[in-house]
Amino acid sequence: MTVKQTAGRDTLGTFAPKFARLNDDVLFGEVWSEEDKLSLRDRSLVTVVALMAQGLVDQSFKYHLTEAKKNGISKNEIVEILTHAAFYAGWPKAWAAFRMALEVWNDEENSDDAKTNHARSMLFPIGQPNDAFAQYFIGQSYLAPISNEQVGIFNVTFEPGCRNNWHIHHADKGGGQILICINGKGYYQEWGKEAQELHPGDVVNIPVGVKHWHGAANDSWFSHLALEVPGENTSNEWLEAVDDTMYALATKEK
Repeated sequence: MTVKQTAGRDTLGTFAPKFARLNDDVLFGEVWSEEDKLSLRDRSLVTVVALMAQGLVDQSFKYHLTEAKKNGISKNEIVEILTHAAFYAGWPKAWAAFRMALEVWNDEENSDDAKTNHARSMLFPIGQPNDAFAQYFIGQSYLAPISNEQVGIFNVTFEPGCRNNWHIHHADKGGGQILICINGKGYYQEWGKEAQELHPGDVVNIPVGVKHWHGAANDSWFSHLALEVPGENTSNEWLEAVDDTMYALATKEK
């Protein structure tokens, strides 16, 4: 898997283009992506300890803690990693690192409670992790088939901040999709237009040929029913991800 990073170009692309390219294409695009030599989990472990040892417990450290969590390092493991490193890197540095790790891994417990409350407050089930389409999402989504006959209806649930990639529904005749929002707060955006805030009861009609994405607000779980409009030779074309910068711009308070 190639790790995609755009922070260099987003922040320094015009001021220091060479540094931006080295950061995005070499450090992340090449070094971080060589999983046959060292897994993402192990690279996260090495990076977290190296930053802690230098006392660099800033937002970049929090970013790498968050990535470590995504790459499979559990709460118990990060506690053991930072405790072990404390004897070599220094006790004050460990305290600072633990404070930030507490924020990242406590979000997991808070998220579990929020997920449970979200599930209890709607009629349809959340379903199972949407693993079959995980490559087309940023964040965790869940899928529960509601109907597979006549019209396909699926309950799609997004954790806070989760969204799918830009995509287009195709069909020779008919086709498209209808979203019926049933719980939480989310967003829908068509290419070239402002994002539309979504709440329970909102309905979005998506014609064929329209490039778009949809997902949860950053501070809310979100669920919608996705209805597949029957058509001839229907298909989905998955496109680029909605990266953090694009998502933040689209969902910022107007």
